[in-house]
Amino acid sequence: MKTKILTLACALLTGAGAAAQTIYDAATIAQKDLNGTARFVGMGGAMGALGGDISTMGTNPAGIGIYRSNDVMATFGYSLTGTEINNAGTLLSADKARWNFDNIGAVISTKIGNQTTLRYVNFGFNYHKAKSFYRTRSAAGDLGGYTQLDVIAAQADGLTPEHWGNGNIFNNNDIGWLSALGWEGYLISPTLTDQPTDYRAQDEHGNPLFFDANGDLTSSPTGADGRPNAPAYDDYGFYGNVAGAYPYLREFRSYERGGVDQYDLNVSFNVNDRVYLGLTVGIYDVDYSKYSLYNEDSEGEGGGGYMLESHNNISGSGVDVKFGVILRPFEYSPLRVGLAVHTPVFYNLSYSTSAILTSDYTNQVIDTYNYVDGDMWYDFRLRTPWVFNASLGYTVGSSLALGAEYEYADYSGMDFSYPEGGSMDWENNEAGLCLQGVHTLRLGAEFKPVPSFSLRAGYNYTTSAYKGDAYKALAVNSLTTDTDFANLKSAHTVTLGLGYHTGSFYADLAYKYDTYKADFYPFMAEGIQPMKETDSRSKVLLTLGYRF
Repeated sequence: MKTKILTLACALLTGAGAAAQTIYDAATIAQKDLNGTARFVGMGGAMGALGGDISTMGTNPAGIGIYRSNDVMATFGYSLTGTEINNAGTLLSADKARWNFDNIGAVISTKIGNQTTLRYVNFGFNYHKAKSFYRTRSAAGDLGGYTQLDVIAAQADGLTPEHWGNGNIFNNNDIGWLSALGWEGYLISPTLTDQPTDYRAQDEHGNPLFFDANGDLTSSPTGADGRPNAPAYDDYGFYGNVAGAYPYLREFRSYERGGVDQYDLNVSFNVNDRVYLGLTVGIYDVDYSKYSLYNEDSEGEGGGGYMLESHNNISGSGVDVKFGVILRPFEYSPLRVGLAVHTPVFYNLSYSTSAILTSDYTNQVIDTYNYVDGDMWYDFRLRTPWVFNASLGYTVGSSLALGAEYEYADYSGMDFSYPEGGSMDWENNEAGLCLQGVHTLRLGAEFKPVPSFSLRAGYNYTTSAYKGDAYKALAVNSLTTDTDFANLKSAHTVTLGLGYHTGSFYADLAYKYDTYKADFYPFMAEGIQPMKETDSRSKVLLTLGYRF
């Protein structure tokens, strides 16, 4: 039996309650995509100071104050997502294409007067897909001597026969589901020692075991030389597993689905055509599901092993408030300055999970669904970071518009809490250790060669939310059974767009290309080398609208 000592003390610590969600789930939900009208996307979303587009109510609410007419529109999209993982030369890729209904909104503009201090009061509504979770990952190949079983065994360290024999182990708050599956699947067991413990080691027939002079196990109390053999004891403080010297990843697959729908309600004001103020209330609906399959030849390629399937879902709703202002600091200059702040999104979420283990070492399939009469549910609250936004806009007549925008959010300050209000210290500590502030730069331009036709281009650069040494940490009593994680690096987005309007009708077309790299890990182990992941997403959006 293989017993590899790993430094997992920081990754496997006791949580106050049976935890399920991780900081990787939270960061996935909290971050947003560039999405909205085709004009907004075509200019890279850099319209916080320019305003005049329905999508700006989600970045700088004051942008709706620029309106002097009513507006209704809808946006449709088609996206293609690709993920490629390179494991030391073993290259696997997966793609996902889908149609989208991305955006629908309206603005009602109310004129107060031409000479009054308050010129316009505008109201807006906008729905858009704030985040798409659609992604498929595939990986396989040599694991470099590492095995997921070390993670499973480490989670079991300290669990005694009293724990395993105390009722349904999948309902025991002291036992994590990974270790429970490993125990039921005969993948892990306590190590053996010659130091006395409360538990004498026995063979399958109940006979006590001993160490002979060579350190090998025997049921004989005396050696060939007539000397007594040392008694063997079970050491439940440190578990071993069935893995051999060269574990091999037969197959890894994961499917992520769902998204975050955002509904914005806006009111904005035009003061003297110089100051624009706005407030947006955002309502969010989350549905995130992930299925993962991990299939390992623990004894080496072609040897015995196991397959672990995990089903997870996070659903719920949240709310935030956004405040914004646009200033024209110089009366006869087209320069505009925008400032906005977004409160955290306050989410009430539910996590459901189940897992299935198929082990080569037992004749049964262990399905948690049968142990707990369905999925295990777990409610929690999540508070995302504050967001701070500053932008500049400049126009040259009616033919050229330029926008630049900077945004900052500190993801290390995300807060997890129980529904009753108590702090989830484990998750909050992990967020502080593994996450960091994110900087986003947006640039955009629009050029009109003729009044009815527009050309647009944009660029986004977003830094990583993960520190370089971040990893997916599981409490010893965690319900989570999917151990994979990816540390996403900085992301680049390039956009192009076209626009046409005649009378009150307008049509806009945009193309967006996102790309980023990531370090992918099928599980956490000290010294394991990451698999190299490359992600890309292409998207085409069409907006049809009418101003009146």
